[in-house]
Amino acid sequence: MAAEVTARRFGLTSPVAAVALAVLAVLLAGVSVPLYVVTHQNVLANSVENIALAVVFGSVGLVVAWRQPRNPIGWLLLAGPVLELLFIDGALYGALAYRPGHHLPLGAVAVLLAYSWFPGLGALALVILLFPDGAPPSPRWRWVLWSYLAVAACYAAVVYTVVMSAPGHDARIDSSGVLTPDPAGWFATVTKLSGPVSAAFWLSFVAAQVLSWRRSSGERRQQLKWLMSGAAVLAVGEVIAQVSVVTAVNPWATPVIPDLIAAAGLAALPLSIGVGILKYRLYDIDRIISRTLGYGIVTGLLVGVYAGVVLLATRVLPISSPVAVAGATLAAAALFNPLRNRVQRVVDRRFNRVRYDADRTVAAFAARLQDAVDLDSVRDDLAGVVQKALEPAHLSVWM
Repeated sequence: MAAEVTARRFGLTSPVAAVALAVLAVLLAGVSVPLYVVTHQNVLANSVENIALAVVFGSVGLVVAWRQPRNPIGWLLLAGPVLELLFIDGALYGALAYRPGHHLPLGAVAVLLAYSWFPGLGALALVILLFPDGAPPSPRWRWVLWSYLAVAACYAAVVYTVVMSAPGHDARIDSSGVLTPDPAGWFATVTKLSGPVSAAFWLSFVAAQVLSWRRSSGERRQQLKWLMSGAAVLAVGEVIAQVSVVTAVNPWATPVIPDLIAAAGLAALPLSIGVGILKYRLYDIDRIISRTLGYGIVTGLLVGVYAGVVLLATRVLPISSPVAVAGATLAAAALFNPLRNRVQRVVDRRFNRVRYDADRTVAAFAARLQDAVDLDSVRDDLAGVVQKALEPAHLSVWM
C-alpha cells in the first residue's frame, strides 16, 4: 500500500518512462567515451567500467520497473546510473571547459552536473531500506526515512548554492572538473560532516534489514538473503580492491585491476536485488551460499597445504624446488575431493539445512523401505517424506 501511494504520488506507473530512462543512460554512457578521449584519460579503465555498471544497474532497474511499475526500487535503480553518468560527463566537460585556453559554453552547468554523484549514491541507500516491496521494514522506520531525505535535501541545497555562486568568483576546478572550494571554509566543514552522517544512515538501513531478516520467514526471508549476499559480495570486493591498492608496488599507477574487482562486487548488488524482488529461483540462494563457502574454505585449506608442503620440503628437507612444487601439487589434488565432501557436509549442516535435512530424510526412508511389506504404509510414508523434504504445494500418489 505504501509503495503504491508513493508511486502514484510521483507518477511512476508507466513502463514507457522506464524505457526512456534506460535510453537516456545509454546515450550518456556513449557521450562519456569521446569525453574520456578528449581529456586524455584512460578510456579502457574508466569508460568500460562505468558503462558496464550502468548497464547492470539500468538493466535490473528496467526489468523491475517494467514488471512492477508501482515499486519505487526499480525507478531508483534506473535513476542511479543516470545520475552517475551525468556526474561523469559533467566532470569531464567541466575539466575541458575550464582548461587554460578553452572557452567552451555551459561550463557552470557542467560543474553543477559534476555534483550529481551524491543523489545517485543516496538512491542506492534508499534501495537497501525499501527492499523488497518499496516500503520500510516497519512503520517506525518511516521517520528515519524522512530524516534521511531531509538531511540529503539540506546537503544538496548547500552544495548547489555554493556551486552556482562560485564559478563567477574565483572558482577553482580540479583535474576531474569538480569544484574545489577553500578547504578552511564552512563548505568544507559541511562536506566533512556529511560523510559520518551518511555512514550512520547507511548502517541504520543495513541494521533495519538484518532485524527484519531475523523476524521474517518463508519468501521474505529468502529475499533478504539475496540482498545480504549481494551486499557481502560488494563488501568483499571493496576490501580486496583497497588491499590491492595499498599493497601495490607502484602506488601512482592506474589501479585498473582493483577498480575492476570493486566494480564486479558492486554489480553483484543490483543483480541480487533483482532476483530477490522478482523471486526468480528464489530458493537457490541457500545452495549458492553453501557452495561458495564450501569452495572458498577448501581453496584456502589447499593453498595452506600447498604452501606448507613447499616450505617444508625446501627449507627443512634437502629437496629441490621443482620436486617440492610437484609434490605439493599432487598432495593438493589428492586432498581436493575428500576435503571438499567433508567441508561441504559441515557447511550444508549450517547454511543449507533444508538440503541437509532432505538428504537425511530420504536416506532414512530408503532404510525403512527395505523392510516394508504393506503397500498402504509405503504410500503414506512416501507422501510424508516428499512433503517434509520438498514442501510441495500439492502432492498426489498414483498406484
